[in-house]
Parts: sequence; C-alpha cells; structure tokens
Amino acid sequence: MTRLRFIEPQLASLVDQPPEGKHWIHEIKHDGYRSQVLVERGEARVFTRNGYDWSDRYPSIVRAATNLRCQSAIIDGEAIVQNGHGASDFEALSTAMRRQPHSIILYAFDLLHLDGKDLRQHTLLERRASLKALLGSDDQSHIQFSDEFDGDGHSLFKACAERELEGIVSKHALAPDRSGRSKTWLKTKCFTQSTFVVIGTDRDRKTGALRALLAHKDSADLSYAGAAFIALAGAEHVEFFAELERDAIS
Repeated sequence: MTRLRFIEPQLASLVDQPPEGKHWIHEIKHDGYRSQVLVERGEARVFTRNGYDWSDRYPSIVRAATNLRCQSAIIDGEAIVQNGHGASDFEALSTAMRRQPHSIILYAFDLLHLDGKDLRQHTLLERRASLKALLGSDDQSHIQFSDEFDGDGHSLFKACAERELEGIVSKHALAPDRSGRSKTWLKTKCFTQSTFVVIGTDRDRKTGALRALLAHKDSADLSYAGAAFIALAGAEHVEFFAELERDAIS
C-alpha cells in the first residue's frame, strides 16, 4: 500500500469584504499554524503548511488523530491555543510549543482523504459532512470541528471585529479542493495588531528558517513573547535587517 503524502493546501485570497450569496459558508479565522494531519495504519503525522513534519510539536493532536475511527485520513485545519474566552491566541501558541504542547488543539475544517478515497473532487459541503461524522462530538478531543455560519458573512465579520478576532474565511460550498491560492476561499481580516520589540534572531531547529525573537515592552522591563518567521520582501527586508545590524553594533 502506498503511504499517504502531504498535499499542498488550498489558500484563501484576501478581500476587503465577505462575499454574498447562498453558496458561501463562513468560518472564524483561527490565529494559529495551518496544519495537515495524515492518519494511516494506526499512526498519525502532522505537517505544516509548507510540508514540514511537526508531529513532535503536537503530541496531543497526534494522539487524538490515532483515536479516530478510520483506516486512513488527511485532515486540514489550524493548530491553536485558546485563551480564557475561547478565542485563539497566537502568542500563547508560541509559548505552548515550547512549554505546554499538550494545550494545543486542532480546529479541523476540511477532509481531503478518507479510508482510501480521494475526496478532493467532492464539494466542500460533502467533505465537511464526512469530516464532522469522523470527528464526532467529543468535546474533550484535541481535534475539534470548525463550525460554519450560513448566510450573512458581514454579520459574522462585524461580530469578529467587535471581539478583536483575526477575521473570517468564506468558502464556496459547492467547490472542490484545489491546492494553492484560490478564489473559492476568501479571507477578510479585522487587522488587529500587536506591537513587539525585536530582541534578536535565530533559526528554526527543523526548517532552518530565520525567525525574529520578540518581546513585550512594559513600564519596567521586557518580557519574552515568542518567535515569528520573517516573511518580509524587497525594500522592507533590507530595511529590517539594516536596522537590526545598527542595533547590534550600537
């Protein structure tokens, strides 16, 4: 039997306003790491958006996936940590990956493969129905179904903005899955921002990618907030590293 392989995920295109129409469903945009869970032969692996194996960073998700009642599956979702209000907290996720990995859960929103069948040509509604049936209703599981909101995306977007959430993702209910950037998945962001002090850089131990080390600045001191991958390009990239170099020699 051929082993399951990572599938390049479908990515949402950024828009200013949620789309209108009866064939769109809308989900809260979780602020975490896009993740793909591959289950087969009683084992599970978790991959990043770019296909790196991060199974060792998500032990609770791996354990939950091995308990699913299926022979094989590929689940698409977002790894997050929830704050006291139940919302995703990216800063807490960065800390949890180092100190409390068992607090990380996966909000699953798509199912690409199930028990030997490629589901990518099925409609999103069909795939999500299969996903919901697979996950069941275990509130204690570290893999939870990401519920959709039918109808008015503007109302959901307004509610997310009022609660300072990241935004929403709107998906065409009748579309198949397509790897890469898509016009059938659209994201509308609330553009909540946080300000950090860059205190240094390092490289991710698995990917080698350069990361910025971040800290909060309070009245007395700095407190470490975690690391973020650096995705600046062009003039912004040059300016960022020039400023870092000036700070390093000052």
